[in-house]
Amino acid sequence: MNFKEKISLEAWSNSKHKPKNLSFHPNQESALTHYLHNATNGVSKYYEADAIALAQLILHQKYPNETIPLALAKEALQQGVFLCDNGVFQAIAQPKFKFIDLFAGIGGFRIALQNLGGKCVFSSEWDAEAQKTYRANFGEIPFGDITQEEVKAYIPDHFDVLCAGFPCQAFSIAGKRGGFEDTRGTLFFDVAEIIRRKQPKAIFLENVKGLKNHDKGKTLETILHVLRNDLGYFVPEPQIMNAKDFGLAQNRERIFIVGFHASTGVDSFEYPKPFNSKATFADVKEKEVVATKYYLSTQYLTTLENHKARHEKKGNGFGYAIIQDHEISNAIVVGGMGRERNLVIDHRITDFTPTTHIKGTVNRLGIRKMTPREWARLQGFPDTYTIPVSDASAYKQFGNSVAVPAIQATANEIIKNIQL
Repeated sequence: MNFKEKISLEAWSNSKHKPKNLSFHPNQESALTHYLHNATNGVSKYYEADAIALAQLILHQKYPNETIPLALAKEALQQGVFLCDNGVFQAIAQPKFKFIDLFAGIGGFRIALQNLGGKCVFSSEWDAEAQKTYRANFGEIPFGDITQEEVKAYIPDHFDVLCAGFPCQAFSIAGKRGGFEDTRGTLFFDVAEIIRRKQPKAIFLENVKGLKNHDKGKTLETILHVLRNDLGYFVPEPQIMNAKDFGLAQNRERIFIVGFHASTGVDSFEYPKPFNSKATFADVKEKEVVATKYYLSTQYLTTLENHKARHEKKGNGFGYAIIQDHEISNAIVVGGMGRERNLVIDHRITDFTPTTHIKGTVNRLGIRKMTPREWARLQGFPDTYTIPVSDASAYKQFGNSVAVPAIQATANEIIKNIQL
């Protein structure tokens, strides 16, 4: 059969004419994007079966009067009939190493490791909005829930580094041994299971600072026991790393855990030293006048002031905070007072007409929230990074993400050690 034109998977996915009753597995689109991005490196075989199956369905829709057997769909894939999604951040042609991106979020780990010459061969992220952002920037749809065996089955062999910013969860410590079985039912168990099966040369895990003292230290103790004793990795003492030490204008502490397979022979490791450069909010501040919607209403500002005053009477330091241009931000976090702890003063506003439904009027003190782009910069995402989602989703995604320069500096030391 002579295929008359190229088919853009991205255009097909977004098409209003995409049939609602198409019977395909939700992971098949992920498999097809992964197949296309790994067509020349041998990894595509792990995604081939589902990529062919979805290609057949798409071709059936495109050419309804033609018979499209699986063999023809495979031929179409090999001929390059299907175009990769356009992603801002493309992997280099001849990568130095391969890695997988678990709990991928919006790709902070991926940017860092691609900057070091790595090739991502598998990504997983269950949140649909984060998947949308990931796809826009990397041209790839992450697989879904990594706790599902059918998702784990896609993970290829022979990658070098496993990256995971997994959530912090309490362990049952059912057997009181603090070992592998005691982590069942948690997301760390799934990470550990993948490490056990795939035996990567190195692992790089990131978590909130609170992991160190979580459940009186039992959680971290169990994690280290599993990695060191059950899985046999050399794991130096975890390190609390602060974004502000790596050229970012944010006071954000996170715990980093790295590990090395016994076959690497690595038995010592030094985390990267802080950068000499220091940043302030002025370095990330929007250059143009910010939209009125980011400025607080007078009534909301009064509510915040009263809220802070009540807590101060109780001896608490909780409440909103205004970051001056010469200062660094508090950690950007999701929920609670995440945005209100990082208000700024910006007198460039020219239009005080409310653009959203607010109570009161727009304040005349120039007090506003930071924009999603400013949050992106606080995490070290370049301005070329695309934000295709609503502000609410963007704040959540950047608040949950990693500080890219801190990840990259640490990953660089990991790569040096495994001598690729």
